[in-house]
Amino acid sequence: MEEIGLNVIILIGVGLYTLLASAMNWNFFFESRKAAFFVRVFGRNGARIFYGALSFLIFFLAYKVALPA
Repeated sequence: MEEIGLNVIILIGVGLYTLLASAMNWNFFFESRKAAFFVRVFGRNGARIFYGALSFLIFFLAYKVALPA
């Protein structure tokens, strides 16, 4: 069995964190300075959808990185 790299574990963790933040509507996440741009552009619910889609993109990236070459 292949060893899972640290970068895959980090990507899965970031994807899970982003997915949970968008699903649970965490105030500290959406009121942060870095997320404020997306909240301003898309609105709160639009930003939640954006971050939810981004989390699935991060999961897909982790899957692709984990595959053997």
